[in-house]
Amino acid sequence: MKEIILKGRPAFPGKASGEAIVCPDSIQGWAGVDDKTGIIIEDSNIEKGKCIDKKILILPYGKGSTGWSGHFHSAAVSGFKPSGWLFSKIDSRSGVASAVLSIPTIADFTDDIDLFSLIKTGDFIEMDGDTGEVKIIKRDE
Repeated sequence: MKEIILKGRPAFPGKASGEAIVCPDSIQGWAGVDDKTGIIIEDSNIEKGKCIDKKILILPYGKGSTGWSGHFHSAAVSGFKPSGWLFSKIDSRSGVASAVLSIPTIADFTDDIDLFSLIKTGDFIEMDGDTGEVKIIKRDE
């Protein structure tokens, strides 16, 4: 199995691992994730139908209104939350969600690191929000 190591900026501490869900266009808050099931319901999302629970979400940034984090919080209250987040560039929406939900987060990767070409949905991710290190274990292709 091929492994890739990346380094980003630690944004919220903690270690996490799990299967990646890669959303290059992010996930909107309102009508993006079902609050009761944790399933991506945004019609235009390439990962529509997948559950965010215990996954590592790979997103460019938060998408939509300032209530973005509230929708992920509602899903977490229902028992469905990501294990970790990787953001190309963190913004206020994603920063608030990381802190409120206590989800290990790594962000602000350098411009030469394209998360969306390096990581595919189904790859296994090990991440350390204390150091910013990300290990990608490629699924068999």
